[in-house]
Amino acid sequence: MNRAARKAAIRAQGAEKPSAPLHDAAPKADSYQNFEARLGIGTDNQSGSATYGFNPITRSRQQLEYMYRGSWIVGQAVDCVAEDMTRAGIDITSDIAPDDIDAVQTGFERHGVWQAMNDTIKWSRLYGGGLAVILIEGQKLNTPLRLESIGKGQFKGLYSLDRWCVQPAYGKPVSEFGPDMGKPSEYRITVDAPALGGQNVHHSRIIRMDGVPLPYWQRQSEQGWGMSVIERLYDRLVAFDSTTQGAAQLVFKAHLRTMKVEKLREILASGGAVEAALIKQMGMIRRFQSIEGLTLIDGADDFETHSYTFSGLSDVLLQFAQQLSGALQIPLVRLFGQSPAGLNATGESDIRTYYDLISQQQESKLRAGVELLVNIIYRSDVGGDTPDDLSFTFNPLWQMSEMDKATIAANITAAVVAAEGSGLVSRPAALKELRQSADVTGVWSNVTDEEITEAENEPPPLPEMPLAPLGAESNKEGAGEVLP
Repeated sequence: MNRAARKAAIRAQGAEKPSAPLHDAAPKADSYQNFEARLGIGTDNQSGSATYGFNPITRSRQQLEYMYRGSWIVGQAVDCVAEDMTRAGIDITSDIAPDDIDAVQTGFERHGVWQAMNDTIKWSRLYGGGLAVILIEGQKLNTPLRLESIGKGQFKGLYSLDRWCVQPAYGKPVSEFGPDMGKPSEYRITVDAPALGGQNVHHSRIIRMDGVPLPYWQRQSEQGWGMSVIERLYDRLVAFDSTTQGAAQLVFKAHLRTMKVEKLREILASGGAVEAALIKQMGMIRRFQSIEGLTLIDGADDFETHSYTFSGLSDVLLQFAQQLSGALQIPLVRLFGQSPAGLNATGESDIRTYYDLISQQQESKLRAGVELLVNIIYRSDVGGDTPDDLSFTFNPLWQMSEMDKATIAANITAAVVAAEGSGLVSRPAALKELRQSADVTGVWSNVTDEEITEAENEPPPLPEMPLAPLGAESNKEGAGEVLP
C-alpha cells in the first residue's frame, strides 16, 4: 500500500469514529473560565493580557544608591529591620562567673560588633548581599578559622563589606556537608575596597548576609547573592511617590482665578502698546490683590475664583502607604511614624507582630554568626576554652510598663514563697528563681551568690514532732486505775 492509500484509510477510520461531545472540545484550565461572558484568565479579555515584567534593579548599584540617598522611605525600608535586629543585644546564659559574662558583653560593645552587624544587614537588604570579615590579629585571612588557635586579645572586630566589594569564588564551592555546602569557599576583596583590597578570605572567617533569597538560577544571575528588598516594592514605591507629589502639586491649584477680558484675541493679535497695557493690568492685580485687597477691572471684564477640595486624597495616600507597609512587613507606626486610625486603635498588636518577625529573622539569619562571635570574644577577652553551657538569647524588643513589671514581680514572688513554704523547693532554689526573674521584672537582682551559698550550707530543718493528745500521758501513768 502506497502512502496515498494509507492516508485515505486513516481518514476513513477517523470518519467512522463518533464525534466528540461539544464540551470536550472546549479548552480546559485549572481556574474558573466563562467563554461566553469572557470571564477568567485566557478568555480573550483584558485580564488575559496581563503579565509580569522583569525589572532587575538589584543589578543597578548606582540606582539603588540614588534611591537610598534620595528617598526616605527606601532609607526606612533598609534601616529599620537592620537596626531592630541589632539594637537590643543578647543575654548570655551560663553558670560561668558574672565577671566573665560582663567581659563578653563588653567585648561586643568595645569591638563595635553590633554596629558592624548592623551595617552588614543594611547593605545586604539594599544590594542583595553583604558580609562581615572576622578580624583575628596574627592570622591569615585565606586560611580556615580554628577557634582553638585564638589567643588572648587577638580579636579586633568585624569589617563590613557589601556584595560589590567582594568577588565570590564560584569555581571552588564548599563540598563538606553543612550549612555552607555549595557556597563559595572563599571571597576575593576587590582592589578598590576601602581596606584589605586584593586579599582572599576563607569562608569560615566571614559572616554572610543575603537580602531576599532567590532560587538557584536567579541566584546564579546575581553572582550567587540574593535580591534587594527594594526590587519587589519598586512599583508600589513609584505609585506612592507619584501620588504624594501629585497631591503636593494640587496645592498650587487649590485656588484658581480667571478673568474674562473682552476682545482678548484682538488685543493679543494686535500686540504692541495694547498688549503691554493688558499685561501691566494683570501684573497690578497679581501684585496688590490679597485677602483684604481689591480687584480693579473694566466694566466689561468678568473676574471669577474657583476653589477646590481635596477630599479623598488622604484615603488614597493611606492605601498606597499600607501597600508599602505590607510589602516590607513593617507596620505603619514603625515605617512612617504614623499612629493607626480607628476606634481604640493603638498599634500595639502590629508592633508585637513586627517584633515577632524580627525575632524570627534574628534566629534564622543572626544566630549562627553571633554564636561564633560569642566563642571568639570569650577566647580573646576572657581566655581559655569556651564553656560547654555558654549560650545566649536575643533580648526582646518589646518593653513592659512599670505597672506590668510590678504585677509580674508580685505574682512570681508569691508563687516562689508558697512553693518554698510548702516544701516543694528548697530555700537556695527559691533564691535562684527570684534572682532569675530579675531579667524580666528588675526585682530581686541584688540576691548575691554568697546568700545562695549560705542558704545551701544551712542545716536542714528538724522534722516537727507530732503533739500528743491532751491527757494521753496521765492516762499512761494511771493505767489500770478505774476513773470515776
